[in-house]
Amino acid sequence: MKSTALKILKTLRKSGYEALWAGGSVRDLVMRKKPHDFDIATSAKPEDVERLFKRTIPVGKQFGVILVHEDAQNFEVATFRSEGKYVDGRHPEEVRFTTAKEDALRRDFTVNALFYDPITKKVIDYVDGRKDIRAKIIRTVGDPYKRFEEDKLRILRAIRFAANLNFNIEPNTWKAVRDTASKINQVSQERIREELVKILTRSNAGKGLLLLDESGLLKEILPEIAAMKGVEQGKDFHPEGDVFIHTKLLLDKLKHPDVTLAFGALLHDVGKPVTFQREGEKIHFYQHADIGAQMTKQLMKRLRFSNKEIEDVTECVQDHMKFADVKKMREGKLKRFLASETFSVQLELHRIDCLSSHGKLDNYQFLKNKIRQIRKEDLKPKPLISGEDLIEAGYRPGPAMGKILHEAYDAQLEGVIKNREAALKWVEGRFKC
Repeated sequence: MKSTALKILKTLRKSGYEALWAGGSVRDLVMRKKPHDFDIATSAKPEDVERLFKRTIPVGKQFGVILVHEDAQNFEVATFRSEGKYVDGRHPEEVRFTTAKEDALRRDFTVNALFYDPITKKVIDYVDGRKDIRAKIIRTVGDPYKRFEEDKLRILRAIRFAANLNFNIEPNTWKAVRDTASKINQVSQERIREELVKILTRSNAGKGLLLLDESGLLKEILPEIAAMKGVEQGKDFHPEGDVFIHTKLLLDKLKHPDVTLAFGALLHDVGKPVTFQREGEKIHFYQHADIGAQMTKQLMKRLRFSNKEIEDVTECVQDHMKFADVKKMREGKLKRFLASETFSVQLELHRIDCLSSHGKLDNYQFLKNKIRQIRKEDLKPKPLISGEDLIEAGYRPGPAMGKILHEAYDAQLEGVIKNREAALKWVEGRFKC
């Protein structure tokens, strides 16, 4: 990717245009991290970029942004620009193509407003971004209230960068975040979701949760999570503290999780605040997994997650209490559990759930041993009989047939029946036509 980005930059330079690497890739280079993508800022106008490169996509041509497709990759090439008044909390009313300095001054945070010349290997810094990187500070370029008024999502992005980079937020910027937190509701749910995913699936997710709470953003975008604060738990299983603290500890233990694990960790106990009951000295959360699964589905729908993501995270929330009973499960039920599409994620969720509370991993180790013992082909074999077999044997289609097939499959998983004939005899001996 780096070599292709350099090739694009050189093509622009040879044609007489100024061109520099910009944004996050420069920040990463200054921090001695490997950049994951390279954006290019240039004096070339959008039509010039389109003329110079064979394959382009005008994703934001009116704002000076063109994607250049080169070597099977897309690179954002943006014309240096300054921006007029923002009319919708996201897009400027007008854009004027200008110089690199003016372009830096319209960006969001100083750490993202750096340029780099890979030919001379020099950083171009108009906003003291390198100073803030050394001090580990997130600071807006210019007046934070103005920057946040231009694009309300920047309020949430401040939290994301502080968490991902493990930086602090500069006091004036932090005050503006807190003062304007309620304005995040003017941003689309899709854009909020994207930032939350980056907060939770990258480094320091636990810090991200605390910053969301302390800034006032949590109660605005995830009130179900904010409700966990102060919800007591029984000291025998949860000596670490309330539901919010427990959830934060889970997030601290995430290591490059996917969306399912990250949001499974965030939401696994979301049903506890509404199911809290105190009976004498005991605290109970009856059916919190079932209710939490319903809440998870609604919350993720609100944030416009895909149906598959909603289904997988909901399953993790729904099933997370099953781990307490795995040693008592019949072999068939246990194999079904192990064969679940999300089981590997659920197992890791169970591990960090235990480490964030009572610390006991005996059920985790039991399941790890079971996985080693059971052959993959025995874990989810093809059913010995089908609905057609039962109809042929005289059984009527309907809900009862589903129950028969379910129980027959459990018997198959347990090794009680081993072929089609034995399966049919087993069914005939237990269920009337």
